[in-house]
Amino acid sequence: MKNILILNGNPKKNSLSKRLSDVYGAEAVQRAQIRRYNLSEMDFNSNLEFGYDDSQSLEGCLSDFQQALLWAEHIVIISPIWWGGLPSKLKGLIDRTFLPGFTFKFEGDNSEPVQLLKGKTSRIILTMDAPDEFLMEQAKPIIEQLDRYTLQYCGVFKAAVNLFGSVIMSDKDQQETWLETVKELGASCK
Repeated sequence: MKNILILNGNPKKNSLSKRLSDVYGAEAVQRAQIRRYNLSEMDFNSNLEFGYDDSQSLEGCLSDFQQALLWAEHIVIISPIWWGGLPSKLKGLIDRTFLPGFTFKFEGDNSEPVQLLKGKTSRIILTMDAPDEFLMEQAKPIIEQLDRYTLQYCGVFKAAVNLFGSVIMSDKDQQETWLETVKELGASCK
């Protein structure tokens, strides 16, 4: 069985991201082992107070999340795009857990990192309120940040990506279509 980490990256308790995470997990659990994290339930200081100059003790939920990163073979991140970026608490989770020496490290004078999450796969599912014609334009910087400069930087293969929007202009039928897409992804553990 595949080990899958699902991160609902919306800091709101009830959201489309939560529903998408629920549907993905309900399907994937039949074929995989799942560890699920809801950002809204994680209590931690999102500020990396000292940068990388000094260590900062990890709250229990962050230590657990780091162990799930190591355990996972496939990482699924489901998040809204707010103001053209990630919710700040999600960015804080990344800042606090994707640390040097844990997800990557440098050896000697080599400027290329040793990738410590090598061999894992991932999927990024993003929701946004932008109209269809602006989906990719608004999502591109987030995909670069999450996929290329975080996951791939640490050794995870290039992410598969799904974009859902405009959420604010969607009706129940449109949201059901998105949920069905995620259900199929969960059923195939992709």
